[in-house]
Amino acid sequence: MANGLPSTLPGGAPTIRELLASGQRSFSFEFFPPKTPEAEEVLWRSIREIEQLRPTFVSITYGAGGSTRDGTIRVTERVAQDTSLTPLGHLTCVAHSRDELRSVIGAYAGSGVRNMLALRGDPPGGPNQPWVAHPDGLNHAIELVELIRSLGDFCVGVAAFPDKHPEAVSLEADARVLAAKARAGADYAITQMFFGADDYFRLVDRAAALGCDIPVLPGIMPVTNIKQIQRMAELTGMALPASVTDRLHAVEDDPAGVRETGIEIATELSERLLAGGAPGIHFITLNRSTATRQVFRNLRPAVVS
Repeated sequence: MANGLPSTLPGGAPTIRELLASGQRSFSFEFFPPKTPEAEEVLWRSIREIEQLRPTFVSITYGAGGSTRDGTIRVTERVAQDTSLTPLGHLTCVAHSRDELRSVIGAYAGSGVRNMLALRGDPPGGPNQPWVAHPDGLNHAIELVELIRSLGDFCVGVAAFPDKHPEAVSLEADARVLAAKARAGADYAITQMFFGADDYFRLVDRAAALGCDIPVLPGIMPVTNIKQIQRMAELTGMALPASVTDRLHAVEDDPAGVRETGIEIATELSERLLAGGAPGIHFITLNRSTATRQVFRNLRPAVVS
């Protein structure tokens, strides 16, 4: 036992680390905790639809400031107990003491969840606000990786940023942070969503030059709403290439056309990433799986090759 947690967790399901090491391409899907009964129905309908695709894993996000902590744990536990899916539980440093973080890790472990994504998280006031750590908490994702690994036989993922973390002084400095997270015990990384395949490959090359060779899964979200993606880009510093925005604006008065074009862009980007050696694709669903399932179906020839 370590801090009240078992050193070896129950259950014989393989970890994401083991699934990635198998050499098969990984396809995973990301959801967030619902806030209303109606949203709950949408979420579980989407999860059941995704379950039929037999993805490598599914992840449940953790809201800003820990605002969805209970919902995240509840949904992750239900995925672990009531579906055939492998769940990935998110965890952030925001507004949590070390004891609270240990409690969340213990709740995951109690449900047999062995896979976690260790994130520092955005400041409670939003991505553009200064970071302030909890007085009894952690300052960096590196510390959270170390804490999780000290508490049991967990598989730990971290975030990576093809367009650079908004607070990083340079792309090189950002790569050094990723390498440090790997040295702390991270098994793999999932990127923030992006639109430039070359940006992803350059990130992987920068990390490799620093001795960081953990798998980096690209985060991909089909654009179905132009204003929404523009807002996300403003908040996160994500680059929106003209090659993307020009195609979307050409059909902006046609919602169905925007959706179709967004799916095409996501499919083309995913195909290029897989052809270039990416270990898989992590789809960001926004709890409605239709568009991401269409991209997955479009990739079928690449998936089975």
